[in-house]
Amino acid sequence: MNQGKYIFAQRADFLPRRVFDRIVKNHQGNKYVRSFTCWNQMLCMVFGQLTVRDSMRDLMLSLEAHQSKYYHLGFGQTVTRRNLGKANERRSYKIFEEFAYVLIDQARRSCCKNDFEVQVDGNVYALDSTTIDLCLSVFRWSEFRKTKAA
Repeated sequence: MNQGKYIFAQRADFLPRRVFDRIVKNHQGNKYVRSFTCWNQMLCMVFGQLTVRDSMRDLMLSLEAHQSKYYHLGFGQTVTRRNLGKANERRSYKIFEEFAYVLIDQARRSCCKNDFEVQVDGNVYALDSTTIDLCLSVFRWSEFRKTKAA
């Protein structure tokens, strides 16, 4: 388990914290916040994404397993379902959207060389073909099939 902690911490070190803090300040994201900052929220959500969590409950169960390491993982001291839920509900998504654009720009500059760069006129869309589980009692048309295609 310690190895997973260090891998996550190493990945988080690549995120430009000063840029994120500037974006948060511009959007006043940490206004009236005592302990669970936008940075803590983002790291929790990144952890959930990297560990392929399906729901807030699943994410919280996974986080609670690492409760003694919250500080070292950068989550802060008070990660609760209520704190994370309130933060996701009340904080502006524009903070994270703007930060995502910064990271995309960094990735483009570091990975795309003139030899590999593709010029595209117009919009580019990414489609996610992940299978979504649906409840048959609510969605009658979602009958389970052993062979799924997207």
